[in-house]
Amino acid sequence: MSPIDVKIEDGIATVCINRPERKNALSVAATNGLTDAWEKIEADDSVRVAILTSADCGVFSAGLDLKEATQIARDEGVDILTKMRDPFHETMRACKKPIIAAMTGSLMAGGMMLTLNCDLRVGLKGTKVGITEVKIGRGSPWASPALSMLPQPILMEIVLTGDLMPIERLHEYGFTNYIEDTPEAVRARAFDLAKRIASAAPLSVIAAKGGVRATMRDGQVDRTQQ
Repeated sequence: MSPIDVKIEDGIATVCINRPERKNALSVAATNGLTDAWEKIEADDSVRVAILTSADCGVFSAGLDLKEATQIARDEGVDILTKMRDPFHETMRACKKPIIAAMTGSLMAGGMMLTLNCDLRVGLKGTKVGITEVKIGRGSPWASPALSMLPQPILMEIVLTGDLMPIERLHEYGFTNYIEDTPEAVRARAFDLAKRIASAAPLSVIAAKGGVRATMRDGQVDRTQQ
């Protein structure tokens, strides 16, 4: 069974992390599979928008697969990140096409990183969100995109305590576009958003995403994208 499933239909690519037995943790194979998926989506002109979701198990993604990381360190004496083509998901972040996160469970650490790279987020009521690296002794330099998405005191509380917060609290600060009652409703909302985006002018959509991202990054719009 592949850890990453990709389906393309009617201009919408659905990327699914399929490791429910490991709480959809990001193994080497899963991370490299995600990189392959974003490269495929970027190169495929038939794709207008992508949805990132995962197999239902109560957890959208637990982040890095710590069990595999421990085994690789013990057997090979190297950090698991050295085995990954793109450990910090820069390929995903650079994707010009909109990405929607359909978060059907709680998310933490690298799982939250994936959603920070998405342009729209739909969450599940009753779940929790957090950046837990301080509790396991790893760094989280990738958390910088959250600076433009969450108020500074809230982000500091998340990264300094490593605690998981109710998604309802982060929804109040604009982390999610919508929160729904069931995993099915989360995916339905994400697909509705995707269909609306897919029906728009593709070059205008790409330019709009690029302009907003540029403004968030450095406060100015690249006029060549207008």
